[in-house]
Amino acid sequence: VQYVESGGGLVQPGGSLRLSCATSGFTFGNYAMSWYRQAPGKERALVAGISNGGGSTNYVDSVRGRFTISRDNAKNTVYLQMNNLKPEDTAVYYCVRTGRLAYWGQGTQVTVSP
Repeated sequence: VQYVESGGGLVQPGGSLRLSCATSGFTFGNYAMSWYRQAPGKERALVAGISNGGGSTNYVDSVRGRFTISRDNAKNTVYLQMNNLKPEDTAVYYCVRTGRLAYWGQGTQVTVSP
């Protein structure tokens, strides 16, 4: 199992980023996927999830209406579109198979700062 997250960076408050997570080592279309984030000094926390077919999504309250999770099963890739970013969104972002938390990628750093 491998996850390769990308697309992070430094952005001003109110800006946008699109994260990607390329996966391999499992049958992507069979699994729901999730994005997590870990802010400095805090535990890793769930941000959003998407069903295996993409028809169902869920978000934590703090990002609902600003973030959109999506997936392309032909490319074995899950995305996180992040709009209207806030300083409190600063974290390392990870994707993972929902409920299968034994393996993690290296994550991608998102920093929101003036």
